[in-house]
Amino acid sequence: MMNTVIPLALYKIKRPYHFLKTGLLKGLPGQIKYGFPARKLTIFTITGTDGKTTSSTILYHVLKAQGYKVALLTTVAAYLGDEEIDTGFHVTSPQPQDLQRFMHMMVKKGYTHLVLEVTSHGMYQYRTWGVTPTIVGLTNISAEHLDYHVTYEEYLAAKAELLRKGEVVVINADDVSFHRVKKYLSIETTVKQYSEDMKLPGKVATAIKERFPEKYNQQNARLAFVMAKEAGVNDNHYCEGITDFPGIAGRMQFVPTNKRFEVVVDFAHTPQGLEATLSALRDHMKKNKKKGRLIAVYGAAGLRDRSKRPIMGTIGVELADIVIFTAEDPRTENVWSIIRQMKENLQEGHDKIISIPDRGKAIAYAIKELAKTGDVVAILGKGHEKSMCFGTTEYPWSDQEAALESLR
Repeated sequence: MMNTVIPLALYKIKRPYHFLKTGLLKGLPGQIKYGFPARKLTIFTITGTDGKTTSSTILYHVLKAQGYKVALLTTVAAYLGDEEIDTGFHVTSPQPQDLQRFMHMMVKKGYTHLVLEVTSHGMYQYRTWGVTPTIVGLTNISAEHLDYHVTYEEYLAAKAELLRKGEVVVINADDVSFHRVKKYLSIETTVKQYSEDMKLPGKVATAIKERFPEKYNQQNARLAFVMAKEAGVNDNHYCEGITDFPGIAGRMQFVPTNKRFEVVVDFAHTPQGLEATLSALRDHMKKNKKKGRLIAVYGAAGLRDRSKRPIMGTIGVELADIVIFTAEDPRTENVWSIIRQMKENLQEGHDKIISIPDRGKAIAYAIKELAKTGDVVAILGKGHEKSMCFGTTEYPWSDQEAALESLR
């Protein structure tokens, strides 16, 4: 009990510190320096445990199809219209002075709308200082980042803080957090919801299904649809944006190969994300009449929520035919220790598991030694990321490049 109480007390004490250090001493000067740019923009924010980046990017493409001068800022990329820009942020929610500078650049170039992906860390640390969104979307809230937020309730509260800022809030009626989230919202807030069973216009439903075979991406598209309707986007432009959606690096990204098996890279790094991705790949194999095996390569991050490790191990054994446990940003933890924790709840299925702590060797083994005709090799957990942390150092790394090297 004491071990939980002490970190929770520290977590609460640190909040005023972030208010002073990040909000007042960085955010406010940034607002003043750049002329309070957020006041001149219509801002849409999206948060949640999984699907933030995809939902944000879908909404951006849909708003662009409607003709809005719109910018996008997510974990993966920043766009001003069609122009991709290197912000150098390297985090989902940048520091407030950097965010103010980005919005100032938008205003100078005549942009009117911003789609902003926001994390719980960003909210807790006041990195979105000065941002008052018009519409806020929520994908889901599952137990994640408890290494930082200590408890699920504190994690949910950090997410809910963003929701309370919006004039309109769009939440997922299918998510376990649905009723808890509603309790955090003011009676003045306009609450919209979406779900797997929601009634959609025929052409919208068709466009979503044709573009996104994965159920979780269909949910992301439904969230974007409800937000887009609130923003005045008509159904034709929504369908146009969906149809032209190019996909996102590291999100269900199929690596080019002339082999008789497939290789896919995805960012799934939470229990819910892992289950959704492996289930979607099972559906993909069934739809395409692939009678091979699903081979999953992934790990669990060091110095992050340890409670999810055995859950991640169990999900892989239940949904994949072969699982290779490997490194995934071990930081200062021992990779073998992390792998052992991923196995600790398994009563059976140990014959499905191969442990290779070197991620490059794990990917090479899956592709060169295991993969046969009809198989799908899923490399999960890193997605778009271009580095991997060992100790306290970030080393260059790309799952896509590692896969291509093995395929060559």
